[in-house]
Amino acid sequence: MRVNRILLSAALIVVALVVQVSVLARLHLPGAVPDLLLLTVLGLALVYGHVGGALVGFAAGLLADLAPPADHAAGRYALVLCVIGYLAGLAKPENGRLKSATGPMVVVVVAAIGTTLLYAGVGALVGDTAARHVGLVSLLFTASLYDLLLAPFVVPGIMALARRAENDPLAEAGSAAKSADISSGWLSSGTGLKIGGQRGGLGSLKTKARTRTARVGRIKGVKRL
Repeated sequence: MRVNRILLSAALIVVALVVQVSVLARLHLPGAVPDLLLLTVLGLALVYGHVGGALVGFAAGLLADLAPPADHAAGRYALVLCVIGYLAGLAKPENGRLKSATGPMVVVVVAAIGTTLLYAGVGALVGDTAARHVGLVSLLFTASLYDLLLAPFVVPGIMALARRAENDPLAEAGSAAKSADISSGWLSSGTGLKIGGQRGGLGSLKTKARTRTARVGRIKGVKRL
C-alpha cells in the first residue's frame, strides 16, 4: 500500500476504535454494539479495492483484538474483518464513483450480518458460546439496524477522505504539462509551425503576402505598357 493510504487508514482506524470503545460501547443498547470499526473498513475497502480492504480489515481487527477490554482470543476479529474487507473491496465501482447509495447500504447490511455470523462461527470453533446465550437472531437484527443507521454518517465521509488522499496535485500538474507538450508537438508536426513562435510565423506570412502582391502589380504594369 502507498504511504498516504497507510497513514490515513491508521488514523481512521485508531479514531474509530477509540470512539467505539469509549462512546458506543457505553451506550448499553439492546443487542449488538454499533460497529464503527467495521464501517471504517467498508468505506476504505470501497475505495482501495479487495487487496487494500483485506489489509485494512486485518490491521483494524488485530488492533481491536489487542485493545482493552478485549475478552476473546487475539486474531479472531482480525480474521473476520480481513475476510469482510476483501469481499467489500470486490464491490468497488470501476470508475471509483458511486451512482447511488443503494449499493453501499446493501454492502453494509451484508457485512454486518456476515461479520456477526463469522465472529460467532470462529467463536464456536474455539469454544466461545457467548453468542448462543445472547441470541444470534437478536444480534443479527440489531447489528444490521445499528450499522445501517450509522452508515450514512460514516461511510461517505470515509470514502471522500480516501479519494482525496489518492489525488496527487503534483502528479496531475505533471500529466497536464506532459499532455500539453504532446498536443503542441502533434500540432507542430502536422502544420509545420512552432506553437511558441506563432507571432513570428504570422509576421513572416504577412511579409511574404505583401511581396507577392507587389510582384503581381509590377507584372501587370509591364503588360499594360
